[in-house]
Amino acid sequence: MKTRLQIEVRPTEIDMLGHVNNAKYLEYLEWGREKWYDQVGISFAEMSKNGLATVTVRITINYRKEVVLGEKLTIITQPLRKGFKSFTLEQIIWNEQQEKVTDAEVTIAVISLKERRAVPLPDVIRRIF
Repeated sequence: MKTRLQIEVRPTEIDMLGHVNNAKYLEYLEWGREKWYDQVGISFAEMSKNGLATVTVRITINYRKEVVLGEKLTIITQPLRKGFKSFTLEQIIWNEQQEKVTDAEVTIAVISLKERRAVPLPDVIRRIF
């Protein structure tokens, strides 16, 4: 399932060069993943009740085009691939001119809250792929 999240760049996200600070893109991507989790039915509360959590273990990001104050962006998040204990999401941020400003691959592992180590993907996640 592919999700879309629209945002507008705020003054607190701009750095001294007058464009979005690189760290803010990671936050935008996180907001996109949260929407994806909601849309596909992965509940943090339900996973926690089952002693599980998801953790981001790797982000590969490309900054393609600068973004400035007031720009409207669309964050697209979709499943890319799954492994035994982790899965990868593809995320792309587009501007209003339909130009790709950022793209990323985010690898997420499922961990046991008790053992604090990776465990096999639960059915709720495997079914998405």
